[in-house]
Amino acid sequence: MINLKYNMARVGISLMIMLIGLGSIRIYGQGDFYLFSFFKDNGEDGLHLAYSEDGFTWQALNQNKSFLTPTAGKDKLMRDPCIIRGRDRLFHMVWTVSWNEPGIGYASSADLIHWSEQRYLPVMEHEPLTRNCWAPEVFYDDDEDLYLIFWSSTIPGRFPETDSSGDNGYNHRMYFVTTKDFQEFSETKLFYNQGFNVIDGTLQKIGNNYFLFLKDETKNPEAEKNIRIATSAHLTGPYSAASNPISDHWVEGPTSIEIDDQWVIYFDMYTRHQMGAISSADLIEWRNVSDYIHFPKGTRHGTVLKIDQKTLENLKKVAN
Repeated sequence: MINLKYNMARVGISLMIMLIGLGSIRIYGQGDFYLFSFFKDNGEDGLHLAYSEDGFTWQALNQNKSFLTPTAGKDKLMRDPCIIRGRDRLFHMVWTVSWNEPGIGYASSADLIHWSEQRYLPVMEHEPLTRNCWAPEVFYDDDEDLYLIFWSSTIPGRFPETDSSGDNGYNHRMYFVTTKDFQEFSETKLFYNQGFNVIDGTLQKIGNNYFLFLKDETKNPEAEKNIRIATSAHLTGPYSAASNPISDHWVEGPTSIEIDDQWVIYFDMYTRHQMGAISSADLIEWRNVSDYIHFPKGTRHGTVLKIDQKTLENLKKVAN
């Protein structure tokens, strides 16, 4: 059992407020089946999909072959694919296109099979020293009727106090843009900075609050590499200081969903080359359920969402 004890002075939001409305998340187009989007190897071949009826046993679609070959960016990778469904009924996807470009990839689809032209979004080009744009996520907020896209980037020297905390000089903070139509975007702003190296954020709206599950990327002087939680009453923040760790060390790429009144967070146990998961009924007490989940061979960092039976049946018909 992994216990999460919130330090109220650090988190900045009362436990009572945090527990209001648990289980009331609204997902457009949700259905009876779970879908997991992911990449394999270095992301060269593109988008992979798997499905599950219970959220624990996952089966690869399309014989675990790619559904979409990456074309955006110079390196043409498709790592960390994040897919959501918006009010427009379209599936919107963002992904990491490169190890060292100042932008991310974007495409949309009505059925997860036929995709729009892939676009490169230069979200950090205004910062010429930017080393990377990694692990982007897209989130639709129905109250605001707004899409939030956020990711992690390193700008050398921007946060000198933690310059030596990561791998190979990477010192990430999270940044964001918003959009209503994926044509016009807000200016890029800082999304999450609580004084440590942070990456791999994923967002849920629970009740009236936003829960940001994130990876503490600190490696030095002592490795964290674990999942924590921050909260906010507003979509774009400010978000609280991070909670104590809710996972073991050396995991990344969290993605979350509610299954039968339990919150499940999947993550990539990348040093062990397998997927893991934790679950909680209240977002306070967490249980390691990694031994009960089964993913297709080679599954890496991705996202989970719900789909209906018709969408799944169409995906099952695809065969390369």
